[in-house]
Amino acid sequence: KAVYSKFSIEPAPPINFGAMIKGTKNTQTVVLENKGMLSFKFHIHQAPEEASALESKSSKQGESAPSATNRSTARKWSSLTQGHLNLGMFTVSPCSGSIGPWGQQKITVECLAGQEGTCEEQLYIDITGR
Repeated sequence: KAVYSKFSIEPAPPINFGAMIKGTKNTQTVVLENKGMLSFKFHIHQAPEEASALESKSSKQGESAPSATNRSTARKWSSLTQGHLNLGMFTVSPCSGSIGPWGQQKITVECLAGQEGTCEEQLYIDITGR
């Protein structure tokens, strides 16, 4: 009998924060669920620039994570500290971990609205053994 990592991501990407007032904060939750018999590790990271364009045209389930969209042109920057991933005005946590069989992990995506305009980021959720 062969087994492999099975998982689901709810809600399905993309995450859309919609219009927000400058200086306000909004939080959404993504649930990563292990639907298999094996534990797996996950790691969330920013998509490379060239991959972001491709993923926008053709999303592959299980290979891309939620993209967060909002009305802002905040300066793009990213950093990974203490289990948080900061991308412009978005913060994702936790950005890595392990999920046992039939377990789940809630992932928080927080948006702090910056300047006027649109802000979009592409994220990947890498899952071992997928």
